[in-house]
Amino acid sequence: MKAPLLLLLLTVVLHVELGGCALSSLCSQPPSKWCSSLDSAIQCGVLKQCLESNLTRSRQRTTDPVEVALYYESLCPGCRQFLTQMLLPTWAMLYEIMSITLVPYGNAQEKPDGQKYVFQCQHGEQECLGNMIETCLLNMTDVAYQIIYCMESSTNVIKAAQSCVELYSPELSWDSVMSCVKGDVGNQLMHQNALKTNALKPPHQYVPWVTINGEHTDDMQGKAQNSLFTLVCSMYKGPKIAACGGGGERRYGSYCHNE
Repeated sequence: MKAPLLLLLLTVVLHVELGGCALSSLCSQPPSKWCSSLDSAIQCGVLKQCLESNLTRSRQRTTDPVEVALYYESLCPGCRQFLTQMLLPTWAMLYEIMSITLVPYGNAQEKPDGQKYVFQCQHGEQECLGNMIETCLLNMTDVAYQIIYCMESSTNVIKAAQSCVELYSPELSWDSVMSCVKGDVGNQLMHQNALKTNALKPPHQYVPWVTINGEHTDDMQGKAQNSLFTLVCSMYKGPKIAACGGGGERRYGSYCHNE
């Protein structure tokens, strides 16, 4: 039972780091129901455990999932909030009918420099580093989402990166990650993120910017930020799964505008 033990360790580490508290007094569900919905997981203080246990089964999904893509920046407060408190928790609950794509770039800009590209990020060089680390992880490991969740839910995204990698993917050396970050591979991967972001129609006006099945509208963005859980359940065309019997609504409406 290595995964639960790792999650328990992560929970302890993050609770100490973030000044967290013990099991929420709002929890009225028995342990068997703690991961039955997003609200239950949050109220019972076991969101991280539910996220881990469900993400490990993420491949057991329908052949026609609702595709949710997030265009974001690693240090944008609104992006971090949406990613850790809405997108990944919802995916953990609806992994059977939902797929996600993460594109770390956001409001950055790139300039050609010989055979490479130079990137300028809205929140400075540290954000460019965070974007690059997460981009490399997405290309290097099957547990990238867990590592990114660990990073983005920490008080310091960059400082948490190495420990998050060591926790979730001990076989992946930090040196290899940084080799990607500082080398040609990472540079080209970030260039691809720039191309994907710049190809958005309509063009993104802020981040987090959400597309559903490749489309973006103001109404869709609002519904995704109000209750992504409800939106995905309503858009899934296959047989209704048990998890879609209900879901709470939580709104996150902070943006980092494209200037």
